[in-house]
Amino acid sequence: MLAVLAITLPIYLVMAVGWLATRSGLFARTEMRVFGKYVINLALPALLFNALSSRSVAEVVNPVFLAAYAGGSLIAILGGFLWARRVAGKPVPESAIVGMGMGCPNSGFIGFPLVTQVLGASTAGIGLALAMIVENLVLLPLVLAVAESGAGEDDGSRTRGERLRAALLQSARGLVRNPMIWGIALGFVSSLFGWRLPEPLAKTVNLFAMSTAAISLMVIGGSLVGIRARGMARDVGVIATGKLLVHPLAVLLMLVVLPPMDRQLQTAVVVMAAVPMLGIYPILAQRYHQDALAAAAQLGTTIASFFTLTTLLWVLQRAHA
Repeated sequence: MLAVLAITLPIYLVMAVGWLATRSGLFARTEMRVFGKYVINLALPALLFNALSSRSVAEVVNPVFLAAYAGGSLIAILGGFLWARRVAGKPVPESAIVGMGMGCPNSGFIGFPLVTQVLGASTAGIGLALAMIVENLVLLPLVLAVAESGAGEDDGSRTRGERLRAALLQSARGLVRNPMIWGIALGFVSSLFGWRLPEPLAKTVNLFAMSTAAISLMVIGGSLVGIRARGMARDVGVIATGKLLVHPLAVLLMLVVLPPMDRQLQTAVVVMAAVPMLGIYPILAQRYHQDALAAAAQLGTTIASFFTLTTLLWVLQRAHA
């Protein structure tokens, strides 16, 4: 267990530093968004490019990883959506946000640093790239399209199908402008043709890539300052349970039924699924007036994840011993 704590504790200590630095006034909470923009627009794209361009396409493209991650995530999202609709009686947009909280993990800001501690930066980079492909091409467009299809039903200006198509088109436009997608695409192209950057440029990209882990964890910690979870215990508990337990178990189930995969990538995909929800969860939920619930769920899930992730890594360590 001490060996596992040596992996998880540094991750959460850096988050705690971010929280303390923001809580004490060293940084304003709004400045965490600036750091987050740096990670999303510069550091993560550089990291993704490095991870993919340094490996052959055959090493990077792993259909089993993609299928396990996508299938397990969709199971968790559907479970959250159905619970919110059938049990809690929430409208479609709010139900979609609950599903998002259960099945869309923070692979970039928490998953990558954690998998790096467990398996090394090379495996973590490939896992992150594959996870980003699923998240940006499948999960987020689908969830946001479903949420949008149920929004504005009272005005009757557009049918649900029209709203769904408009939301999917908007998601596609967003992908074209997403720097992380460009990092993945350029990395694949570089790998396919065997291109290598000139040494000065390669070192520059590497400097950006190496800054990803610490800053992203600081952003998560600082973003939790000021969040309150009062009066939302049931919803927060359900979302946290779905994210930290149902999602990784669903991915593990997919691994059981799918063809075998490299053990390190098996570990990576389960750990990626077991981390808290994506950092912009409250921002995405704001359009549907669910930002307070999303922020509270993010706070509760992040705190609980220290215990669930430590337990998960201990179990994985014992299973591989």
